[in-house]
Amino acid sequence: MDPLDLPADIPLIDLYKRQGNVVKAAELAGKVSAAMDPPSNKTEDEISQGSSPAMAEAVFKNIQVLKGVSSDQLIPAMRFIAASLGVECNYCHVQDHFDKDDKKPKQVARDMMRMMFAIDKESFAGNREVTCYSCHRGSPKPEAVPMVDSEVEAKPRAAAGSGSEKLPVDMPTADQLIDNYIRALGGAVAIEKVASREEQGTTTLGGQAIRTEVFDQGPDKQAVIRHLPSGDSITVFNGHEGWASMPGRPVRDMHGSELDAAQIDADLHFPLHIKQAFPELRVEYPEEIGDREAYVMSCKKVGQPPVKLYFDKQSGLLERIVQFAESPLGLIPTQIDYDDYRIVDGVETPFRWTIARPGESSMIQLEQIRQNVPIDDAKFRRPTSSAAVAKPLGP
Repeated sequence: MDPLDLPADIPLIDLYKRQGNVVKAAELAGKVSAAMDPPSNKTEDEISQGSSPAMAEAVFKNIQVLKGVSSDQLIPAMRFIAASLGVECNYCHVQDHFDKDDKKPKQVARDMMRMMFAIDKESFAGNREVTCYSCHRGSPKPEAVPMVDSEVEAKPRAAAGSGSEKLPVDMPTADQLIDNYIRALGGAVAIEKVASREEQGTTTLGGQAIRTEVFDQGPDKQAVIRHLPSGDSITVFNGHEGWASMPGRPVRDMHGSELDAAQIDADLHFPLHIKQAFPELRVEYPEEIGDREAYVMSCKKVGQPPVKLYFDKQSGLLERIVQFAESPLGLIPTQIDYDDYRIVDGVETPFRWTIARPGESSMIQLEQIRQNVPIDDAKFRRPTSSAAVAKPLGP
């Protein structure tokens, strides 16, 4: 539900503190603080009221290239660069002084963005076809010389696009994949009977185990609560809007692709709504997930990035979903793998979720799932600014 996943840094801060590594804890806390507290004249109450974000140059200092971009898209843009080059913030930025221009890579990055925008404008009619990742592929310096055979084996080349490949003649249609999925889960009637769901388990992130609770209330509310030593990290979608709160921080609103992903996560009857939610469904070439083959279906709606669903060829169950968050520079993927399916009240339900984004991954292992239980509606109520404040991030 949170493509930026800044809350995921908080458990690492707690872990560093318990290990006695105060320097690392303070450094990471500073990064989170810099990302979450851009220079601004707004009060915490004004920030938390859910108004449309200001432009980046009105909120952050020394914006040169990304002027006119929404301020809530600046951090996704930085994350896209970091993932494309395989680097971290301090490759371009001065720690705790992100507005300074002291480092040459920052100047180069600006030139590269200008070049990329120009190529897309002049050669691709303004459509985004060339991104940082097109050349860098996870390396600070693009490779300019073709690899010899031995290098190709050790370092696989970029996967060829499946668009030019002909689909096998025995491929199921999109409707058949969805119908098989619903049937594999236990049938439409069993799915419709689920009005609420309460899940308890553990999130493993950076080697740390975090107690986690997930509350789903039909038709489309979800609250994810991670119990950290410094306080609860909470992500909520209430059917209309979404937000995230972290210990000691003001509430952060969801926007754009992040909000779209949260809506999918919160839909208790999502398998029954796929056809209505996505006007364009297209079956793509099958892919391997581990040692099993999966059917791939691309789901699109106007004005939004695609969502890809991977159905296990044998069981028909959803094995993976890939969602994309928009950034000014390119799409940022979030991949969720579902495993350990068990029958709960007649419905096959995954007890393990593995969530991966460029440069990070976490796993949620559920221990208990209860369905059709009463859930306090207060869990989906937006907290006040003061309620979101717990222990400070600093050491």
